[in-house]
Amino acid sequence: MEFSSVRRVWRRIFALAWPVMAEQTFRTLMRTVDIIVTALISPAAVVAIGLADLYARFPLRIGLGLGGGAIALSSQDTASGATANRSEAITQALTLGFLLGIPFVAFGFVFGEFAIGLFPASEAAVQAGAVYLAIIFATAPARHIALIGARALQGTGDTMTPMYVNVFANSVNIAGSAILGLGLFGAPDLGVIGVGLATTTANVVTAGLLLVAIYRPASGINAVWPRDLTIAKQLVVISAPRMAEGFVAELAEFPFNALLLGFGDAANAGFQIGRRVYQQVTGPLGRGYNVAASILVGQALGDGDDRTARFNGWAVAALSVCTVGAIGLVLAWQADPVVRLLGSGDGEELFYATRFAIVYGLSAPALALFIGVSGSLQGASETRVPFLARLTGMFGFFVGFSYLAVHVLGWGILGAYVGVFLAYVWMALFVVVAFGYGNWATRAAELMHERGSVGADD
Repeated sequence: MEFSSVRRVWRRIFALAWPVMAEQTFRTLMRTVDIIVTALISPAAVVAIGLADLYARFPLRIGLGLGGGAIALSSQDTASGATANRSEAITQALTLGFLLGIPFVAFGFVFGEFAIGLFPASEAAVQAGAVYLAIIFATAPARHIALIGARALQGTGDTMTPMYVNVFANSVNIAGSAILGLGLFGAPDLGVIGVGLATTTANVVTAGLLLVAIYRPASGINAVWPRDLTIAKQLVVISAPRMAEGFVAELAEFPFNALLLGFGDAANAGFQIGRRVYQQVTGPLGRGYNVAASILVGQALGDGDDRTARFNGWAVAALSVCTVGAIGLVLAWQADPVVRLLGSGDGEELFYATRFAIVYGLSAPALALFIGVSGSLQGASETRVPFLARLTGMFGFFVGFSYLAVHVLGWGILGAYVGVFLAYVWMALFVVVAFGYGNWATRAAELMHERGSVGADD
């Protein structure tokens, strides 16, 4: 197509994506501040929240998985005019998300110390990590509602409201982490506990404000009593692979972190810092493009326009690689000063952090491509392909190759660097082939017809 067509799509992408980018900038900044605050406390504190976050990302993945189902159905039903189905799908996703968050509350209080103690970390890191995990798991249901609610609204084309809510809540989180974690302005010096309390406060605030936004009269979304089994089934079918994809990513982190801890706490802390630096400078753009791709592809399919859906998907992927990929390469080039600016800690931690920042920077074009194309597939209700890409990439390369290179080939920590890079290259190639040659448009049309969203006007 002509470049003018690409330019028009890119303008629409930016209109949808920039609020998500702004929102994610504050979210990643909040996590970066957590790393900085805990690094000022001790290396053990950095390891503590890093290990606890391995478990904390399981509720995150459930929320993102159900959010993926919500944004797919919401975007398709918005374009097709099936507003009753949209209300049903969103309410079902929120209800299921709340219920699935409850077991995490119990897990944090009962098994927190055991879970963190599975890693060969120092006693101080285990104790602090167990307390932090219990605190943040206490608001897992609210975290699910926040994630699902934001994506439900984004699917309707409203990316501004979630931005306002999340920027406010994350600002509260950032301030709370610094004040309570370090005892600033006369507040008690709570250390890791203070960082956890700031996060739980933000979770509750975000969930409450988004529920008000979703069910306000102007949204066009109604609170209904969930009863449509077809929509419930589709929500699970679409969300389950998205959740499984997230679980695979988190499960792979366990052996990988254990592998790094074999080189000492400093190597693991450097990994946490280096990856956080990468996520801070590229994460917001990647998440914005992922959401924009889901909206554009989902709404095009809701209109019955497969050709436009495909074109929009490739346009998002190209823009993602050109921007996120370029920023990642600049990070790899200037990793040392960027890590020193955004990270903290002793010389050994910063050494490893710089190396991991370089690896993630060099991986950025591939990771950007994977994120962009995955968003398009999600908008088409095809979440199985990204799951398979993540499964094979994380266990085949991130863990498998890294372990082989470190322990069999004798490459040392260089093996872990190469394993990370190869994982993201593989994942990108996998989804690109599937998006180019798969039957995702047909699948989306079949699901819409099954739930009565084709030609709907209600």
